[in-house]
Amino acid sequence: MTVDLVQFLEELKPWNATLVAVSKTHTPEEIMVLYDKGQRDFGENRVQEMTPKWEAMPKDIRWHLIGHLQSNKVKYIAPFVHMIHAVDSLKLLQEIDKQAAKAGRIIPCLLQIHIAEEETKFGLGRQELLELLSSPEFPALRNVEVRGLMGMATLTEHEDQIRKEFSGLKMLMEEIRGQFFSGKDSFRELSMGMSGDYRIALEEGSTMVRVGSLLFGPRHEQG
Repeated sequence: MTVDLVQFLEELKPWNATLVAVSKTHTPEEIMVLYDKGQRDFGENRVQEMTPKWEAMPKDIRWHLIGHLQSNKVKYIAPFVHMIHAVDSLKLLQEIDKQAAKAGRIIPCLLQIHIAEEETKFGLGRQELLELLSSPEFPALRNVEVRGLMGMATLTEHEDQIRKEFSGLKMLMEEIRGQFFSGKDSFRELSMGMSGDYRIALEEGSTMVRVGSLLFGPRHEQG
């Protein structure tokens, strides 16, 4: 079952949260249905799917790369990507910085934190995050701007666990804001919440929800 975009945006208004419509596996024609209703932020998991869509579609779309990103693919999206959500290593951040400089841009990024119980989820642990932000290499980056954190909760029916994971991510964000980003208003984005758990995420402080199946219906099979 899909929901109406306009009604969904009305639901988000009290939270002042950004909707990233997850368009992975969906065609430009399907994306244009939401575009024509005013949606501009779209999320893709794969560089090889995002790039041709960017080439073919209106240039005022803000493309978010929300999936795991390999360093060798950064160069393909550096000229246009609006935000990279899933940065999980200093090495990747340095490559984004390098390619952003070549493109003459500053690319907004979110650091992905591992908050779920599943081992399959990518992301930094708390200690890894602190080490990255404390490293001498981090302040040397000139063409990336860390805007906040991103996380994915465990895929479970237990709402208490999901809430605990989201709440923990919010607390971590406040901790590192005070320690590493004091006075930087740009460090404000908390990307958490998807079709199944976005309401809990909003209640726990999400500023950006990544919603796909509720808006587009089931994903198409990928070859």
